[in-house]
Amino acid sequence: MMMKQPACLILTAFFCLSIHTVLAESSVGKPVYQDSSRPTAGRVEDLLSRMTLEEKVGQMNMPCVYEDGLGDDLDAKTINVKKFAKGGLIEGLGPSGGYFTLPNTILLEGAEQQVLFLNDLQKIATEETRLGIPLLQTEEGTHGLMCSGGTIYPEGPALGSTWNLDLLSRIYAATAREARSIGIHQIFTLVIEPIRDPRLGRNEEAYSEDPFLCARIAEVIVEAVQGNDVSAPDKTVAGFCHFPGQSQPVGGLERGAMEISERMLREIFLPSWEAGIKKGGALGVMATYPAIDGVPTHASEWILTDILRGELGFRGLVLGEGGGIETLVYEGLAPTQKVAGQLALKAGLDVGISYESGFMLDMIESVKEGAVSMALIDRAVHRILEQKFRLGLFEHPYADLGKALTTVHNQAHQDLALEAARESIVLLRNEGGLLPLKNTLKSIAVIGPNADNDRNQLGDYVSNSVLQEVTTVLDGILNAVSSSTKVTYVKGCDVTETDYDEIQEAREAAAAADIAIVVLGENEWQAEDEDGQAIGTSGEGYDVADLDLTGRQQELVREVVESGTPTVVILINGRPLSTRYIAEHVPALIEAWIPGEKGGQAIAEILFGEVNPSGKLSVTIPRHVGQLPVYYNHKKSKRYWITEGWGRAYADMDPTPLYPFGHGLSYTSFNYTNLRLSAAEVGRGGTLTISAEIRNSGSRYGKEVVQLYVEDVIATVSTPVKQLRGFKKVGLDPGETKAVTFELTPRHLFLYDRHLERVVEPGRFRIMVGSSSEDTRLTSEFTVR
Repeated sequence: MMMKQPACLILTAFFCLSIHTVLAESSVGKPVYQDSSRPTAGRVEDLLSRMTLEEKVGQMNMPCVYEDGLGDDLDAKTINVKKFAKGGLIEGLGPSGGYFTLPNTILLEGAEQQVLFLNDLQKIATEETRLGIPLLQTEEGTHGLMCSGGTIYPEGPALGSTWNLDLLSRIYAATAREARSIGIHQIFTLVIEPIRDPRLGRNEEAYSEDPFLCARIAEVIVEAVQGNDVSAPDKTVAGFCHFPGQSQPVGGLERGAMEISERMLREIFLPSWEAGIKKGGALGVMATYPAIDGVPTHASEWILTDILRGELGFRGLVLGEGGGIETLVYEGLAPTQKVAGQLALKAGLDVGISYESGFMLDMIESVKEGAVSMALIDRAVHRILEQKFRLGLFEHPYADLGKALTTVHNQAHQDLALEAARESIVLLRNEGGLLPLKNTLKSIAVIGPNADNDRNQLGDYVSNSVLQEVTTVLDGILNAVSSSTKVTYVKGCDVTETDYDEIQEAREAAAAADIAIVVLGENEWQAEDEDGQAIGTSGEGYDVADLDLTGRQQELVREVVESGTPTVVILINGRPLSTRYIAEHVPALIEAWIPGEKGGQAIAEILFGEVNPSGKLSVTIPRHVGQLPVYYNHKKSKRYWITEGWGRAYADMDPTPLYPFGHGLSYTSFNYTNLRLSAAEVGRGGTLTISAEIRNSGSRYGKEVVQLYVEDVIATVSTPVKQLRGFKKVGLDPGETKAVTFELTPRHLFLYDRHLERVVEPGRFRIMVGSSSEDTRLTSEFTVR
């Protein structure tokens, strides 16, 4: 009697499943995915084949712990993250894949508490769940580990103003070391996109307006953070933000649409991503908020898949922005979170970091209803599991407490924070050689809302609980002057509020002193006003329509200047500020940016000449917000209109910047001579060597940033007036001369032609070598044939 076909099929399927199960057991008697001797690809496939839909979608969620869905207070969150790690928080959803910014939200006591808690979570995930998949922990590492106790370095434009790639390498290597030591595996908000509109508050997190400088920084960061083996105990994934950009939004507003062409996307925004991903191999990317050319990035397959994975060869994880899936709802692409989640997954999003239903239970329903294929779910989960295997988490899920205690905020990292602050500070003006000051002055008036404000020195993306001592400017000055110097401190006014008024007291203190030091700038978020509105002017979510000083700060500095006492102004701020009055009336101006935990000491060392300033602007500083965009690498039409055509551009204001890109003064001077090119002509695939000699013609040691700019004189498309194509920071003793050499290759000379193809066109190229984008001391030309 013949067996009926359905029964035969069932037996065959059972037999195949049995064979698969046998084959999936490794030679050591455990599942293939748990066998470290097996190739990663096979381990991933084996584990993926064992997972239910609910477990897969659970892995796709690594929520920010500050989300209300995980509880509305610290105690509730502490309980709920453990429940979610086990898969017991949301009925119908498997264990979470990990967490985003967990330590900074609920572990506020330092490294010991952080290690013990994160290890406890890993124990839950690996021992109390069906498959034992370890958690992937992600934190911010913008300018140091954003956890209580983590070392806080200068931020964004401050780091860019060092022009010191070795220094940045050491900073981000130290940040990765601290992160991995407590049990963090990915550090994000490494903002490699260029600063194109300083009104955007979170441009405070980025390094420069120039795509070439941003690209070089991206290469350095990924090497420092990931190294050659991301599973090493001192390395983490480098998470670059925000792909492919958000720093030129309409109106300068957070999440504002990026109304840019594909040409601008490729010329300005993609170079740093190409350097960090295609060349450097970065394994983390966060999708950006804005719509680009009409399509929100979280729904753009062209951006998240075709460009990112196709053109750039990205192999890591794409995380959503906080609330990023919701962008598709408020932009009108999706009527609900459910549909938004479907669109985001199809576009190429792998991980949701917010408590958004579109990537949680809604996603499970979408699969069951056929709106989302299991292949797309598997694609995302495959990438997540691969990242965890790549990091070695299945073999080494736990952090070493002893190592953490000797790593986090150790003396070497504190010293590094001081070194970074010293090199990040830019001397913008020094008329009459007012600086450096003598530390034996009889009396000094220290004035201003940022003179003794530690929080405003730290920037955004710092821990909710700062455990270490922060050296303010007032602290630094008190520590630097002699015991016979009288230091009088008057706050004078607030950064934003207009009710606080000690302006008359400040004028009187200045009049009675030998020198007045006024410390002004911006507020980081730190409180709420009586209407419940957050007080702040800089950082994420704090965009401005005006770049002038806020509150009564300009009134304060005017009163101090009118006292007749020589005045120094120090700015502590995250964005370029248009300080026209100060430029006209104050002889000495220091741009300290966000200088970090040792900022006050570094500022004092520069004020009194213990350290010679060497910072150079990595962004252009405008006279007025109405000049924007004001970046140096503008197209030639602007140069023509300002200098060769009509000759003024604005009827009411000087069209030139207040301070140009690359500008920064020193207490010594440098001479540039002997510009040499290895050839007058070079082929399109050739290399040109450029050299110049730099001499310290002053009386003290100093560091100079030698900058190389190139102009494509005649081309088939409009090109910038100049583009940075090389830089070197050199230290010179008095009278010392050093030769500086650059190499120009096709990657420095190509353009995107009318078909958006990369080509090196024949023709003339102008070489400019100098101390800033406007102070180019040596020029020459060569021809590409």
